[in-house]
Amino acid sequence: MADLGFDGRVAIITGAGGGLGRAHALLLAARGAQVVVNDLGGSVSGDGRDAGPAHATAKEIVDLGGIAVADANSVATPEGGQAIVDAALVAFGRVDIVINNAGILRDKTFHNMTPDLLDAVIDVHLKAAFHVTRPAWIKMREQGYGRVLNTSSNSGILGNFGQSNYGAAKMGLVGLTRVLAIEGARYNIKANAIAPVARTRMTEELLGPINKHLDPALVSPIAAWLVHEDCPVTGEIYSAAGGRIARFFFGLTHGYYNPELTLEDVRDHFDEIRDETGYIVPRGTQDELAQLQERFGD
Repeated sequence: MADLGFDGRVAIITGAGGGLGRAHALLLAARGAQVVVNDLGGSVSGDGRDAGPAHATAKEIVDLGGIAVADANSVATPEGGQAIVDAALVAFGRVDIVINNAGILRDKTFHNMTPDLLDAVIDVHLKAAFHVTRPAWIKMREQGYGRVLNTSSNSGILGNFGQSNYGAAKMGLVGLTRVLAIEGARYNIKANAIAPVARTRMTEELLGPINKHLDPALVSPIAAWLVHEDCPVTGEIYSAAGGRIARFFFGLTHGYYNPELTLEDVRDHFDEIRDETGYIVPRGTQDELAQLQERFGD
């Protein structure tokens, strides 16, 4: 089979000055994409700014024979998101792919969580995906094509100690991805998410001995596939770590039904409610409603 390429496609990748974003940018550019390398260049906690990392990745791509421009606008504001998309339109005339990858950490146990620790993380992870994707989405609808990839985390899907702000933002991206998949379907826009485990400046002190296996470049193949025009899926979540790719999904148990349900019924049938035998994997709310309709006998 022929190699997969991105000739003629324009990709915006946020947080691409290093780590995962840089690896994604290098791969897509090597396969023919024209890339907007966005990175504010702040610290892991989101402080400061430096255009150097974005320019360094863009230069690396150009030196390798690819096409890229650097952008150092903030993803955390609507104005910044619009400016990033405008940079793509000015440089390349269109936007086909958005990879929301920018992120920061401000970890703290929940009882010590403060508004400044919460707001900054929500802004850079969750709200940024709105700010960057929405102006790109309008162009994607007009052209009848688009691919969006959001970067979630197992800390959001599974939870992680000391990361209530980060986990909430990352799980919020899952909900956003599912909605974008539904709304984008009629316009040939697909949206998926990845939950990567990779060696980056954000994780170097968190992952212990397995860190040596977690090259960010081993996440980029699934990221690239999910934003390729041939990718058949939308609204799905994939775990990626050290060359292992797997799918995360949400299951709904068969449950217990009683049209005269009481508190005591819930207590007495709780094991049945939790029993995973015969679970379904709903593709959307309609699948759950269909299950309910079957139970109600309508």
